[in-house]
Amino acid sequence: MSVGISSRGAAWEQYYGPNLGYIQEQYEQYLKNPDTVDAQYREWFEQYGPPPVDASPTAPASAVNALIAPDRPALAPSQEQLQQAVSAAKLADHIRHFGHLAADIDPLGIDTKPLEAGFEPEAYGLTKEMLAALPASLVWNEPPVGVHTAWDAIEQLKKSYTRSIAYDFGHVHDKNESKWLRKQAEREPVRLSDEEKKKLLKRLIQVDLFEKFLHKTFAGQKRFSIEGNDTLVPMLDELVVAFAKDGVKNIMMGMAHRGRLNVLAHVLGKPYSAIFSEFHHSPNKDLVPSEGSTGINFGWTGDVKYHMGADREFEQGQLRTKITLANNPSHLEYVNAVVEGFARAAQDDRTVKGYPAQDTGLAATILMHGDAAFPGEGIVAETLNFAKLDGYQNGGSLHIIVNNRIGFTTDSSDSRSTLYASDVAKGYEIPIVHVNADDPEACIAAVRMAFEYRETFKKDFLIDLIGYRRHGHNEMDDPSATQPLVYKKVNSHPVPYQVYANRLQQQAVITEAELKQMKDEVEAEMQQAYEKMRERTESDFPLHTSRLPRANEPVPAITGVAEEELRELNQALVDYPSSFTPYSKLERIMKRRADAMKDENKVDWSLAEALAFATILADGQPIRMSGQDVQRGTFAHRHLMMHDPNNGSTYCPLHHIPQVKASFDIHNSPLTEAAVLGFEYGYNVFSPETFVIWEAQFGDFANVAQVIFDQFIASGQAKWHQYSNLMMLLPHGYEGQGPEHSSARLERYLQLCANGNWMVANLTSAAQYFHLLRRQAAIGGTLEARPLVVMSPKSLLRNTRSVSNVADLTEGTFSPILEEPLLGSKPSKVQRLILCSGKIALDLEAELENHQDQDWSWLHIVRVEQLYPFPEEQIAEVMGRMKSLKEVAWVQEEPQNMGAWSFMEPRIRAILPKNASLSYIGRGERSSPSSGYADVHSHEQRQIIQNSLKLS
Repeated sequence: MSVGISSRGAAWEQYYGPNLGYIQEQYEQYLKNPDTVDAQYREWFEQYGPPPVDASPTAPASAVNALIAPDRPALAPSQEQLQQAVSAAKLADHIRHFGHLAADIDPLGIDTKPLEAGFEPEAYGLTKEMLAALPASLVWNEPPVGVHTAWDAIEQLKKSYTRSIAYDFGHVHDKNESKWLRKQAEREPVRLSDEEKKKLLKRLIQVDLFEKFLHKTFAGQKRFSIEGNDTLVPMLDELVVAFAKDGVKNIMMGMAHRGRLNVLAHVLGKPYSAIFSEFHHSPNKDLVPSEGSTGINFGWTGDVKYHMGADREFEQGQLRTKITLANNPSHLEYVNAVVEGFARAAQDDRTVKGYPAQDTGLAATILMHGDAAFPGEGIVAETLNFAKLDGYQNGGSLHIIVNNRIGFTTDSSDSRSTLYASDVAKGYEIPIVHVNADDPEACIAAVRMAFEYRETFKKDFLIDLIGYRRHGHNEMDDPSATQPLVYKKVNSHPVPYQVYANRLQQQAVITEAELKQMKDEVEAEMQQAYEKMRERTESDFPLHTSRLPRANEPVPAITGVAEEELRELNQALVDYPSSFTPYSKLERIMKRRADAMKDENKVDWSLAEALAFATILADGQPIRMSGQDVQRGTFAHRHLMMHDPNNGSTYCPLHHIPQVKASFDIHNSPLTEAAVLGFEYGYNVFSPETFVIWEAQFGDFANVAQVIFDQFIASGQAKWHQYSNLMMLLPHGYEGQGPEHSSARLERYLQLCANGNWMVANLTSAAQYFHLLRRQAAIGGTLEARPLVVMSPKSLLRNTRSVSNVADLTEGTFSPILEEPLLGSKPSKVQRLILCSGKIALDLEAELENHQDQDWSWLHIVRVEQLYPFPEEQIAEVMGRMKSLKEVAWVQEEPQNMGAWSFMEPRIRAILPKNASLSYIGRGERSSPSSGYADVHSHEQRQIIQNSLKLS
């Protein structure tokens, strides 16, 4: 059927405009196959017929009738009706984008709803009658059953977008995602069966009565209760079951202290009796414990109960999955990155050559945030930034802001500049759902939507669970002093399970007698657990001081590799396929590496590293390395990922060496030290068999990650029995580059040394680095595992004095000290012994060579390659050979109040020979690490060398 345009049909252009011809084409297609036409056009054609061949521009819009034949005239919409249609579409769009501002998401009813009036038709020049005359398809592509007119659609949209669950995803730009989210928001609300409702109520009763039992039984003790956001627990229950059904093998959770005990009890399944024991035997009050007191939650030093994590094997019918709640310090949100590392480690298959094979379906991440911490802590944004990065993404993390609308005692208006606590996530296009914590069914709908979104798009999703805090920051704190009006409301507001129970009673789902029975059962279970706990004695909860580690635990002794194997690996390292063209400068570097092994039998720093990696991979141990610019190396020394300048392709030799039996995972990281280091620590803790290395661009920049060093890496084993052999490379050395490119703050890491918690090294040779890498890899996954901090070099990367012979890699292992080869031939004559570490040792050696004509028999130099554990026996043995020793001097580049001096001084003094003195040679005390003037730096450096060697 052909439809033509006549002059009388021009009136229809007021509606269709210049697209009238296109509409006619659509109608012709509709006649052939209606399913091939967009739903909006299909409904229009079904209701009003085809575009006309003849229409009267003066006819009233209400006279528009459906036509079924081209020769029957149709009356076009008027300009007024066209405007009404546009306004209706704008109103609908406004509701979809801003309905959350008028939603019922505040359980206390104290928040204002600033744009509620903007959802009325009058604000758009419309009336109910006007909207009733327009089809629903103008504002809703596929309106639900029973929605026929635009008025019906607007009313239904207002209900959908202003309930106790509110949708905030106007910032999501991907069309497919936006369409999916809109469809989810506009579908019918979740419907639970009566049995599901009763089960949900029972869980809320357990959550509330658990807190009340602790409050009554252990009066005055901190627990940081969940009260006010009780629905978090059944939300986690729902996610656990959903992930288990989906085949997820590991569910990784991170959260702060508030509500942790409840989550441990009801989601992780930690027995009530175990939690009661921690209160009974280890109260953790703000008091000094009596001497000899014991506590279940103490390990070597232990941690408070609301920081501890747990693991649980979840089983329900055929469903199996492991739930891990990460240990967490009070530094809020820093655990996020650690948990992300857990998840990625659980998803990676490291048995393959090349990059690991990732399966995002194997592990899922759930992160619970505080409403003040989420916008306030920068680590949050740093971790959110992982979502789309190849080396860090995990197929989507689910975030829940446990929003009690207060930070310690600080109101939201004083803690953030955004309307919602969740607004930080908008920059990463993460969909957001705000939900009223007093409506548990809406909360269940929110987590189902979050799960389905992750399942569909493999991206992050955020739920803003808006509740309140029933008590102060802790249970001994009176919040009414700073929030009197809020807590007047809180104190009169029923607890969540009571709100829900009232609702179910009104629906005739549950009776008062059934409610009482539920409460009685829960209370009886807790009382029984408490009585059972009290039967046990304090001797059942001893201090675990017997597990305190020694500072010098044995490590594998042999790390040498046969020369033939090294040469074969080196040849593979410098080979590349004929189809790959390396950058010209890099090609020369590869040739130099090949020649060094063949002709000179020499190995520089970067080649020693590459060979160590190759041998570790050949042993079947996977390696993961990350940091800013690690593929090339900050100082253009590593080049483990080569780039073809012709086509941009890449080639990593360690992915193609025939001997390799495990994955080599190397990634340039985003410009964040804290989140990346936390991620790598988490990866290593979860996968201890993987040798994980993080490198700072400059060691100075590791300052930004100090919380991760302090609270996780240095103390995690003592607090949580959490083992790691993470290796951290911190470029360090005074090169005249100024205060922010000189010092990795060695003193800070040495201050944290105790109980053999980690190792700190400052090396001077390629062979030492080779052996140290292999030793550190070998202890992974054992009880000897401990992190390693290396003051890695800058200028030494190309200093010929740091180059080693191939033979130095084939024998022995890492040595904690090295003696200066140019000295020490006559130990009985030595009067001054210099102890030093790192780059300054090679500066001293260079100066010795400049004065070869002098008699140096009075001097000896020892390089302390391993600062901690302190090599006491080795240094004492050297001193014991020097019968004429009068002075031991510690020499360093760093200012006196920095570097290793403060750490080394008491340890050296403890082994000092009776008649010898101890002195310091180096820069004086400074507030800034180094001078910003190159000539001043050179003058100071020269003075240190001259004073050390007693040169004029």
